Amino acid sequence: MNYLIGLLIILSVILGPSLWVQRTMKKYEMPSDRYPFTGEEFTKKLLESLNLNEVAVESTDLGDHYDPQSKTVRLTSDKMESKSLTAVVVAAHEVGHAHQHSTRYMPFRLRTLLVKVMAPAQRFGAFILMAAPLVALITRTPGPGFVMLIGGFLTLGMSTVIHLVTLPTEWNASFSRALPILEKGKILKEGDDVHARQILTAAALTYVAGSLISLINIARWWTILRRGAI
Repeated sequence: MNYLIGLLIILSVILGPSLWVQRTMKKYEMPSDRYPFTGEEFTKKLLESLNLNEVAVESTDLGDHYDPQSKTVRLTSDKMESKSLTAVVVAAHEVGHAHQHSTRYMPFRLRTLLVKVMAPAQRFGAFILMAAPLVALITRTPGPGFVMLIGGFLTLGMSTVIHLVTLPTEWNASFSRALPILEKGKILKEGDDVHARQILTAAALTYVAGSLISLINIARWWTILRRGAI
């Protein structure tokens, strides 16, 4: 029973933020014609106002994001074509990332570097974790497998580092970039400011679930290390 309760708590902690984000985004997708411009049009308008004319705007199926490598703001098709509050606010959030890039905002630069460098390392770490038991079985000694497990554990921690840097970067894009743009430009209709803050919070917390999963994985492997299990 205690195990089941613990599992339910862990699942709620991991899935809770993700479900709340999805619910918040969907809640303000209607009416789809609340504003006089689509997400795509508003994104281009903001980029032009910030003199970010080199930044492109594209549709994507991989989730809303800003790609610093190609300098492209990508929105899902529903936000590209919609005139909803969600589309407008999410567009402002992603332009916030483009603005971070242009101003050389340090956490954004650090996250971009970490993602570029650590992605191959994470794949290698996953391979180490899978290979450790096999190495121990072949050598019939726990030493090599234990060393490999430590290496995999340390590599696994890299994803947590990325997430820890990502969270303040997302928060800055929402509340130090997007919100001032929306407020100073008097973009929002009366009464939408409170809802816009909810959407910006949801946009900033998109990576929370990933952060929690990373921490849980590290805790799991740390338990294995302490027990000396291979």
